Formats: sequence, C-alpha cells, structure tokens
Amino acid sequence: MSGMANLFDLAMVFAVALMVALVTRFNVSEMISDEDFTLVKNPGKPNMEIIKKKGKTIEKYKGTKGKSSKGKGRKVGTAYQLENGEIIYIPEDK
Repeated sequence: MSGMANLFDLAMVFAVALMVALVTRFNVSEMISDEDFTLVKNPGKPNMEIIKKKGKTIEKYKGTKGKSSKGKGRKVGTAYQLENGEIIYIPEDK
C-alpha cells in the first residue's frame, strides 16, 4: 500500500511540473498577473484575435468574415514602421 502512496506523490509532482512548463511555454503568466495588457493573435490574417485584459476583466475580439467595419470608427492616430521593424504610434490632437 505504501507503494501506491509513492506513485500518487510522483503523479502530483509530475502534474505540477507539467502545469508550470505549460504556463511558461505559452506565456500564460500575463493572464495570472495583475498587469493590464493587449495581445494580438495572428495579426493581419482573417482569423486575427485581440485579447485585452484590464483589471480582472478579459475581453476577446474576433473579426467577422466577409464584413467590413468601414465607416464605423474614427482615426485616432498614425503608426509608422521604422527600418529596424519597430512601430511607433503617434496620437492625433483633438
């Protein structure tokens, strides 16, 4: 019976190690922290998703295929991409 207890302990250690490895591999630590962030998955593709965390609220936005959002927004600034690939956003004055 003591052998079963050792197997249970081994399984628990393995499960915790697997969870820690998955959290670090997929950068899920941002979801757990108190910091606000915005994450863009598949940028520029039809299946692009935007995940926004503010406080304890997480919102997920998905594009809709075949629908355009033309005319439903306003310009809030301009973005420039530098030669090194860095992108700079310049907000417009109101």
